[in-house]
Amino acid sequence: MNKLSLILAFMAFSFLSNAQKITDGTWYNEEKDGKISFYMEGDKLNGKIVWLERPTENGKPRLDVNNSKSTLKTKPLMGLVFLKDFEKKDDKTWEEGTIYDPKTGKTYSSTISIVNGNRLDIRGFVGFSLLGRTTVFTRASK
Repeated sequence: MNKLSLILAFMAFSFLSNAQKITDGTWYNEEKDGKISFYMEGDKLNGKIVWLERPTENGKPRLDVNNSKSTLKTKPLMGLVFLKDFEKKDDKTWEEGTIYDPKTGKTYSSTISIVNGNRLDIRGFVGFSLLGRTTVFTRASK
């Protein structure tokens, strides 16, 4: 195998492994009071809450009480899909998605950047990505 073939094979392997890493295991949110699992739905990446440090209040499941839609205020936070419809830009970036903040009940445009195998930067914004905030997710398990 010549050097060019080796380089191309390595690049293909790196691309595939980075593309799959985000869906492997679970991720802590920045506060480490929740874990998120990413999954593919067709060619779109989504993320849902799979663990909460405080899953209940007064012996009942915590609900999405801040949602602006009254019909969704009674849905549990556990299992909530709050990262939706991200499209792959390259092996380190997902774009055109949305992030829902259950603490405020608001939804923002969002991008996900894979910093390394154990860190994701998730940026929520209105309009332009310069006008937003980045939160850091760290790998909880593989």
